[in-house]
Amino acid sequence: MLFLEIIIALMGAAIGSFLNVCISRIPIGASLVFPPSHCPKCLHPIRFYDNIPLVSYLILGGKCRDCRARISFQYPLVEMLTAFLALFLFWKFGLTLKLLAAFLFACVLIIITFIDLGHFIIPDVLTLPGIPVFLLLAVFVMEVPLLDAILGILIGGGILYAIAWGYELLAKREGMGGGDIKLLAMVGAFCGWKSLFFILFISSLLGTLVGITVMLIKGKDLKYAVPFGPFLSVAALGYLFWGEVLLRMLFFRYA
Repeated sequence: MLFLEIIIALMGAAIGSFLNVCISRIPIGASLVFPPSHCPKCLHPIRFYDNIPLVSYLILGGKCRDCRARISFQYPLVEMLTAFLALFLFWKFGLTLKLLAAFLFACVLIIITFIDLGHFIIPDVLTLPGIPVFLLLAVFVMEVPLLDAILGILIGGGILYAIAWGYELLAKREGMGGGDIKLLAMVGAFCGWKSLFFILFISSLLGTLVGITVMLIKGKDLKYAVPFGPFLSVAALGYLFWGEVLLRMLFFRYA
């Protein structure tokens, strides 16, 4: 069992390395395959032994071997996060198709989180295909009723669209981007409409706490923009692990 857990964690870290490629290239529309991994400063190709997840960052001291430019801590962070999520999902779902579906969902959320943090965008190339893909995985793998998944799309996207429309009407400026709306529709497709109670509550709570903290630290006013996608993603991942239990407590045996 321990050997299998180690293998899964190592595979998660390796996949995390690819997620870093997606995070850096998707926002600029670059190919995920060509050119091969290279230093963004000196453009020197990264040697295979300098591309070992987590290990290479430690050996190189967080710097490029050729130009000594500092490597963003995002790279080992994403690799570590993906490794832990792979392991935690394995503990929850075992070696099943549900593990693969949930891990794919988690990987997409990781990419969205770091892109939104860095660029304040949620690319349509992730969410629009993600809605039908995760709808199918929800129904045929995760055993979510088809109606629940469809309502998750309609209610998830509809709630945020209504909030965004109302805010813009009252404040005369955009408060929530279309990317957040599509993201919650994708999340609703995979988790079902009942998940939206948990996800919206937790993401709003986290967003409020972090937003106020950042504004106080940076001395910004209420117009300071804080990306909402990461909070939706964290809440969605939280639902994968604990949401159903909390919903049963809320709706008793009818959840």
